[in-house]
Amino acid sequence: MRKTALLAGASGLIGSHLLPLLLASERYSKVIVVGRKALPLQHPKLTQVVTGLDKLQDVRLQLIADDVFCCLGTTMKQAGSKEAFYKVDFLYVVTLAALTAANFAAQFLVVSALGADAESAVYYSKVKGEMEESVRQLPFRAIHVFRPSLLLGERAQPRLGERLGAVVLGVLRPLLRGPLHKYRPVSGATVAAAMLRAAEEDGGGVCVHLSDEIAAEGGAKQKV
Repeated sequence: MRKTALLAGASGLIGSHLLPLLLASERYSKVIVVGRKALPLQHPKLTQVVTGLDKLQDVRLQLIADDVFCCLGTTMKQAGSKEAFYKVDFLYVVTLAALTAANFAAQFLVVSALGADAESAVYYSKVKGEMEESVRQLPFRAIHVFRPSLLLGERAQPRLGERLGAVVLGVLRPLLRGPLHKYRPVSGATVAAAMLRAAEEDGGGVCVHLSDEIAAEGGAKQKV
């Protein structure tokens, strides 16, 4: 029996690459996308649940899926405040995880960030770490946490910091070897491919995918 996938964050850098992969995958007979706005896309497999992410509880019965892919995330600058950032990167993610776990989803695959640590003095990393810890407490058969370094790719809303960082890391790339290899930037398309590959393995337990591992896993999937 083919499965149902649920994707949150389909309009973002990673989610926009992941959605067509899910729709093309023979693993899934149905793909549910949840978000604030309807996507200008029609597909026989696609079901769109349009709702504010603060109202996920109201549509919980429409969020029944086997594999849940969470690509939600923002920046402090885009969010405008610590409170708004926390709402997107912690509250919405953990709420989605809790609701889908209650709906007996088997796998939860979530994008975090390199350096995520609940004890970090850096607020961004601290929130990401707290999110990971909360998700780990939920009764999924498998939890996959993806911690990419700097993300490459065209966004609907360009981030100047990422563009500058990409230039700097591009220059430094030959020096990022050994333990520093995990700091190499990775494309949103590669992260998306790595997420699908992880879901297809149908494993169990908690698995953290660091940036260099994501590059290898996603690159291998893209070559198939």
